[in-house]
Amino acid sequence: DHFTALDAVGPYETLGRLPDAETVFVAERTGPVRNEAGNLALTADKTLAEVPRPDIVVVPGGPGQTPQMENDTLLDWLRTADATSTWTTSVCTGSLLLAAAGLLEGRRATSHWLALDFLKRFGVEPTGERVVTDGKYVTAAGVSSGIDMGLTLLGRIAGDEHAQAVQLVTEYDPQPPYDAGSPEKAPAHLVDRLRARSRFILT
Repeated sequence: DHFTALDAVGPYETLGRLPDAETVFVAERTGPVRNEAGNLALTADKTLAEVPRPDIVVVPGGPGQTPQMENDTLLDWLRTADATSTWTTSVCTGSLLLAAAGLLEGRRATSHWLALDFLKRFGVEPTGERVVTDGKYVTAAGVSSGIDMGLTLLGRIAGDEHAQAVQLVTEYDPQPPYDAGSPEKAPAHLVDRLRARSRFILT
């Protein structure tokens, strides 16, 4: 609960177009799982226990990630799934869940810019890159970067042309009206305001 919608839907729109693959949303219990605003739900069709050996794991982030950091059911499932996965991935603060499970220790990874330094607590080398590949682990920065992660991985698995076709059919050609999409580019007062409100204030 309380995931960020685009964290899940971005990779779904890209990796979900992998040829001959089945995409399954999983949770501890089947049924609706609500986003951070509570006004949108995705349906978990299977429980974690029903999908112990996925080929690709995608862990979204969002405010709901914080209480999951000590959820042994989830962390144990991530470790079990990772033992046989071909790719283990995350978007935004989903990387903190991978880190809490001990899967990113000693590796390079990224997360939402507000949470990057928090990765250090788990022996992870944080990087501000949009998509980071370290072995079979692919982490994406905040929210919208899950689309980039999905396309990156799609190209690795199905080839560049297929990934380009998916990019074209989804018309993913970003031309944002503002150049404020990173803390390096955004007005300093906005960066400061968001940092002050963040749940990732390190003490």
